Amino acid sequence: MRLAALLLGVLIAQDPGSRPTFTSRADLVVLQVSVLDRRAGFVPGLPREAFVVRENGRVQPITMFDQDDTPVTVGLVIDNSTSMVPRLDAVRAAGLAFAESSHPADELFTINFNERVWPGLPPDQPFTSDHGVLRDALARSMARGMTALFDALLAALQHLDRGTQARKVLLLVSDGGDNASRARFADVLDAALRRDVVIYTICLADGLDREAKPQLLRQLASVTGGESFFPKSNGEITPTLQRIARDIRSSYTIGYVPPRTAADGLKRKVEVDLQGRQYDRFAVRARSLYIAPGDGGGV
Repeated sequence: MRLAALLLGVLIAQDPGSRPTFTSRADLVVLQVSVLDRRAGFVPGLPREAFVVRENGRVQPITMFDQDDTPVTVGLVIDNSTSMVPRLDAVRAAGLAFAESSHPADELFTINFNERVWPGLPPDQPFTSDHGVLRDALARSMARGMTALFDALLAALQHLDRGTQARKVLLLVSDGGDNASRARFADVLDAALRRDVVIYTICLADGLDREAKPQLLRQLASVTGGESFFPKSNGEITPTLQRIARDIRSSYTIGYVPPRTAADGLKRKVEVDLQGRQYDRFAVRARSLYIAPGDGGGV
């Protein structure tokens, strides 16, 4: 996991009324945590003491905690293969609705793919907060050809590294199928686990699509602390992306210093729970794995 550039530390200003400011810390594991009430939606305002974090089964002291609505660097990774022809207009509209529901200072970018991969923004503009520019980027997509999903995800993960916001998110719109990539799913999973990134997946597949791989989309979202969605119609795509925007803006940021033994280049299991019977009706979602530094590898 590239901790130096992608994981965060927090310095709390002396004035207790001021907002925390973030700085890079190479020895901090940072988690984006969503808490949901099964009846009432996202749950704000929980104290640090409500949370418990475990790495490989052992409780870790929480050294950073924040629940402010802060900007993110977020990429829309959009399938432009032939299977998306009946969906693409709805996806474009949903992408813009997502931006309009997001923090106004978010750094946005798009990655399009069929058998090739290309950015929606101009080469000299890696990110934008301008919704008009994003609309133009979304309009540059065109559905045809095969599907290089894994190549596109690697490109998007590498593009995230250029972002200046502390939190990183990807939204993938696809059916999970791939018939044109050089990369493998294992390469994508490895790259995601080495980064502090939350991935949401929107699976647009019908029952007749034999190449669709919804299980891959579920796995990618689950291990990174995101969520998978399966809209049944074009009309459900926009509400889905708007819900994701609310999720991002409602999440908690929790950090801890991992044990020294974690610097071994191996996968580390992470669990985040709430402690207290008053929280029994709440569900917690956060990344479940990360790859510790130590092997010098990663994409």
